[in-house]
Amino acid sequence: MPDAPLDLTVRPLSGPEELDLFRRLPYVLDHELADDLATGRRRPEWMWVALRGERVVARIAWWSRGGGKPLLLDFFDLDDTLPGPEREEAGLRLVEAATAAVVPAGTPRPEYGRFVPADWREDPAVRDAVEARIRVMERTGARMLAERLRLEWRRGTPVPADSGRLRFRPVAGRADLLDLMTPVMEGTLDAHGRADLASGLSPRQAAEKHYDEELAGYATPREWWRAAELPDGEPVGFVIPARNDYNPIIAYIGVLPAHRGHGHIDDILAEGTRLLAAQEGVERVRAATDLGNVPMAKAFARLGYVDFERAFDMVWDD
Repeated sequence: MPDAPLDLTVRPLSGPEELDLFRRLPYVLDHELADDLATGRRRPEWMWVALRGERVVARIAWWSRGGGKPLLLDFFDLDDTLPGPEREEAGLRLVEAATAAVVPAGTPRPEYGRFVPADWREDPAVRDAVEARIRVMERTGARMLAERLRLEWRRGTPVPADSGRLRFRPVAGRADLLDLMTPVMEGTLDAHGRADLASGLSPRQAAEKHYDEELAGYATPREWWRAAELPDGEPVGFVIPARNDYNPIIAYIGVLPAHRGHGHIDDILAEGTRLLAAQEGVERVRAATDLGNVPMAKAFARLGYVDFERAFDMVWDD
């Protein structure tokens, strides 16, 4: 670390008019910021910068669905032209000051999510930048929960016709979906689901948490949600096609344990993709799966989804 502390000004934006100041450091989500501010998904007081004179040397911001509290820390950038120790000191001071002001005392800190190039380990400069951000977050007590593949189906990629092996019906409601989600939670390869189970939640409680915190927030029609069954009506799995604030997505997909290993995931994923691809103006469908969930990653690849990016999820155990 430097012998003397860095001369920094650490503060929130004074208003939307300072958006250009915030955008002096680049990130792949910069194009969403103006609309997020206009719709209330972001607030100037949740967007902070660390300044050395007029130079932005670090920035941080939180996101929400438009509610009164931040749900995700999704911007954290450093000036990668600074020497390593100075860069990390600036980032650490910014994270600590902004978190103390934005996250209410006594409440859990929102998860930190970061998009990085799919080949980030292969470029030394990119790897250095990514690992610097991870180190700063680790110094605040965060730990890596998962690295995820970010996947994309693009218009023009063939989607198989319904094979007829399964029968699909709309999900009947919350209880119907929870009855399908609960057994899927048992033996899940998803890091978030496994963390919920490790915290003491039962599979049913973990399913309820996932439904209430994520799935219930999608405004797209519930009629899109599909349960998959064998011809005799035995449940096999489900898929949740939806649209978030930015893209059509496969929000959640699962196969019940008794039916895994029989290729049903391909039929279920194809059904969800067909439904979204049939909507007007859809040019792409996005999805994500943990790097360690190899069976799910292979299913996306078989249907022509492209691994275009990676994402990190880091959490604090408080």
